Amino acid sequence: MGQDLAMAPVFRTEDTPPYGEVEQVSPLVRRVVANNPSRFTYHGSGTFIVGPAAGGDVAIIDPGPADDDHVAALLRAVDGQRVTHLLITHTHPDHSPAAAALKEATGAPTHGFGPHPAEAIRAHEERVRMAIEAGEEPESEDGEGSGDRDFVPDVVAADGDVIAGAGFTFEALHTPGHISNHLCFALQEESTLFTGDHVMGWSTSVVPAPDGDLNHYLASLGLLLDRPETTYRPTHGPAITDPIPYVASLIEHRRMRERQILDALADGPRDIASIVVDLYADVDEKLHKAAGASVYAHLLALSRAGRVDSLSEGDDSDWKADWRLA
Repeated sequence: MGQDLAMAPVFRTEDTPPYGEVEQVSPLVRRVVANNPSRFTYHGSGTFIVGPAAGGDVAIIDPGPADDDHVAALLRAVDGQRVTHLLITHTHPDHSPAAAALKEATGAPTHGFGPHPAEAIRAHEERVRMAIEAGEEPESEDGEGSGDRDFVPDVVAADGDVIAGAGFTFEALHTPGHISNHLCFALQEESTLFTGDHVMGWSTSVVPAPDGDLNHYLASLGLLLDRPETTYRPTHGPAITDPIPYVASLIEHRRMRERQILDALADGPRDIASIVVDLYADVDEKLHKAAGASVYAHLLALSRAGRVDSLSEGDDSDWKADWRLA
């Protein structure tokens, strides 16, 4: 039951960017990439500066990790300019922590959907506990499961809110799925959507259940199909210049995986580990744990939709439980 390559998204790559340097990526947008490459961040977190290249007011999107060198590079990039907005797509540790230092240095208020979700905090702490009990290395604090627990937005940005500055106009889009407090920001002047981790060109997005929700993620992707933006700028990786066909392929990829999981349960109850062995037979076993997290997210979404049941005596958070068709 390997992946049908005809349904797979075509990913985009880029060379390693010059860390700490300013790249002018469009007339209104510059990018500075933090030196925090990882399996979650690709080459690193790309912080976007929106506004004129010199003088005038600017907004900063996803300040990035709490890294002194990255903060210094951003402040050099906006030297002589006024930062009026700090826009936060979500509170994973590669996106929001540097906002505190930038706010202190510039006085600009932060705009975001809300603080790090309590359910995500509980799930991360439970995973750390289970890893320790199993004698495994707990997930590092820069992983997707951990979060920026200190962040509270100065201005709460809800779906449809307009955030305007001198020469730029954003619409906030609430796009839960990767995390429940995820926002994208649509730049009206350049028909560009800053997608954070909701849509990335180099990889599919991680959906860490239970706060990450595949049903919400697919619904959020579906909303983009009717949007007018012609360019997406994710926080990690290159721009996406054919966004609608690409988003459609991401949706079909997830639906394909959903069908495979339902087929795997057709002959009776299965646990996650056995499903992973079948569905990811051509994937390095070192990645099977991550694959298991993806299968769990699918099963939880199918459970919430009433299509599968967990046979756990407790709730559906037991990864070792068998699952069956409802």
